[in-house]
Amino acid sequence: MVDRRRLRRQLSFWRVLAFLITGAAIIGAAAYFSSASTSAGQPHIARLKIEGVITGEQSTIDLIRGIGASQAMGVVITIESPGGTTTGAEKLYEEIRLLAARKPVVAVVGSMAASGGYIAALGADRIFASGNSLVGSIGVLFQYPNVSKLMDTIGVSYETVKSSPLKAAPNGFEPTSEAARAALAALVADSFDWFKALVKERRTMSEAELAVVSDGRVFTGRQGLPLKLVDALGNEKDAIAWLETQKNVPSGLPVRDWKKERSFERLGFLGMAQAAFEVVGFEPAARLAQQLSNQQPTQLDGLLVIWQGVAQ
Repeated sequence: MVDRRRLRRQLSFWRVLAFLITGAAIIGAAAYFSSASTSAGQPHIARLKIEGVITGEQSTIDLIRGIGASQAMGVVITIESPGGTTTGAEKLYEEIRLLAARKPVVAVVGSMAASGGYIAALGADRIFASGNSLVGSIGVLFQYPNVSKLMDTIGVSYETVKSSPLKAAPNGFEPTSEAARAALAALVADSFDWFKALVKERRTMSEAELAVVSDGRVFTGRQGLPLKLVDALGNEKDAIAWLETQKNVPSGLPVRDWKKERSFERLGFLGMAQAAFEVVGFEPAARLAQQLSNQQPTQLDGLLVIWQGVAQ
C-alpha cells in the first residue's frame, strides 16, 4: 500500500509538470504573437529571411504584402537559398518588386543565393554579399527519372492509350522520344531566356557581360562583384548603413524580424507535447505528436531554377 501511494504521488507530480510545460508553451506563443503584431505598427526596418527551397508559397507572399502595409521604413531581405521552382521564384521576385515600389529594399546574401535564390535577390534595389557567398547559377533544368530499362530487365511493361504522342510525355516508363525531348528543351529554353533577360535588365549588363555569367556556374561574392552580379561586399550592417545614407531611412531604427505565422509545431510545441505525453504514459498521443513533427515537404514539380551542388 505504501509503495502504491508513493507511485500514485509520483504520477500525479509528472502529470502536473506536463500540464505546466504545456501552459508555458501556450503563454510563450501568445507573447510571441503579441510582440510581433506590436512591432509591425511602429517605424522600423523589416528583416525578411528567404531560406531553403523556394516554392512561392502563399504564406511568404502574404508576409511580403504585410511588410508593404506596415510602418517599416526599409527592408532587408537575407537570402539563404539554392533556388526552387521557376514559377515560385517568379512569384517571389514580382512580390519583392512590388514591395520595392513602396519601400527601399536591400538584399543580403548569406552562404548562397543561387538560381531561384538569385532571382529573389534581383528584386531588391541593391545586393550585398560576403566574399565567400555563392551567387549566380543562372539556368533552368527539367529532371525526371527513367526506369524503362529496368522494366525491360524485370519483364514489366507500361501501356498507355493517349490522344497524341506528346500527351503525358515524358512519363519515365518508356524511352523519351526525340519529339518529347525537343518539346521539353523548348520549355527550358523559354524559361532560360526569361531568366537571362531579367538578369540583363536588373543588373544593366550587355550581351557580352551576360554571356560570361549565364552558363549555369556559381560565383563567389568576390568574383561576382566585377561581373555585376552583386553591388558590394558586405553584411546586414552595411546594408542598413546604405538604407540610411542612400535611401533616407532614419538612423537608429530597430530591426524587426518578419516571420511566417508560427504554428505550435514551429514553436517546438509538438516535441514538447510528445515528451509530456510519454512521461504520463499517453503513448497514442505521443506517437501522433511525433508523426506530425516529422512531416516532410512535398516533392518539387515542373521546371526548376535550383543549384544542384547541395544535398537535396
